[in-house]
Amino acid sequence: MLHLAAIPLEVLVVVFIVEKFLDDRENKEKRKQLMYIKSCLFRSEMRHLFFANFSALEYPAVSMQQIKNSSLDGLRKMREEANTVEYKSLEEMEPVIMEYVSAESVWQNFMDLGIGYGFDEIVQDMTYILHFVHDVRIFKDRNPDKLFIHEAARNERLMRKARTILGDGIRSFLDYAIELKEKQPDLFYDIISDYELSSQISD
Repeated sequence: MLHLAAIPLEVLVVVFIVEKFLDDRENKEKRKQLMYIKSCLFRSEMRHLFFANFSALEYPAVSMQQIKNSSLDGLRKMREEANTVEYKSLEEMEPVIMEYVSAESVWQNFMDLGIGYGFDEIVQDMTYILHFVHDVRIFKDRNPDKLFIHEAARNERLMRKARTILGDGIRSFLDYAIELKEKQPDLFYDIISDYELSSQISD
């Protein structure tokens, strides 16, 4: 403390500003790296999850072709509409939930990345999803012939968690599409075109 007191205030202010600048620059670089990592995961392990989630939607009705052809403002409008997500039926939600369970290793990878990169919000989100996956696994182990969503419909906490996680999946995809459209338009076009082609082949 005596040492710090001997340093002129102006010098300390400059030091703190430089440190903040370096932190921000490092954060931007980490987020850029994370964006490329997400693009890899979104194009591979999570592809079926997003197909299932978008196809089960009642509102907003969004297709990969619409996303690809939308302007930045159009994507933002889609994202705003996705603040309220409705599914065609409870039964349509079940395959989406099971895709979340199948993607357990992805959520764990994202958590590890969040820990490594120091992104606390990612760690919190992945913890929430992994707890949900654990709930589903326990139920399905005990009731292999029953739908988890029917059990969730009888439990307000579980149903709220299911709707939150599935809805957040839609919102996260649209957030990522907006991020790519703004910062990496060529990568945006490549990824969404891949999704569009795969959805046409699946149909």
